[in-house]
Amino acid sequence: MILLTRELRERLLANGRERDADHIPVVKFFNPLGEGVWLATELDEDGDTLFGLADLGEPELGSFSLAEMTAVRLPFGLGIERDILFEGLYPVSVWADAAHRTGSIREAERVLHALHRAKRRDA
Repeated sequence: MILLTRELRERLLANGRERDADHIPVVKFFNPLGEGVWLATELDEDGDTLFGLADLGEPELGSFSLAEMTAVRLPFGLGIERDILFEGLYPVSVWADAAHRTGSIREAERVLHALHRAKRRDA
């Protein structure tokens, strides 16, 4: 799977030029066989360094490498995947807070999507 389409790359690069903003995550990557979820908000001009929320057992904001994720080889010929149905919905600070409160990005996603559905229902 191609981890970044041209459109996603352009959105991440545009966010990367606006460093001090609280961006909504553009893309979610995940390990289909276990731990490992990354929400990317920005891409540096080097085309490799992403910034966002990473969860390899404990959620934390920081930088991670697209090349390293692409190079991961998992059993059964799998690698790191991109969630093609992902919707960021909230700024990364909200994701980080929810992930720290719930213990993981995956659990934060369940909570934030439930909140979003409830807001839409009440509107």
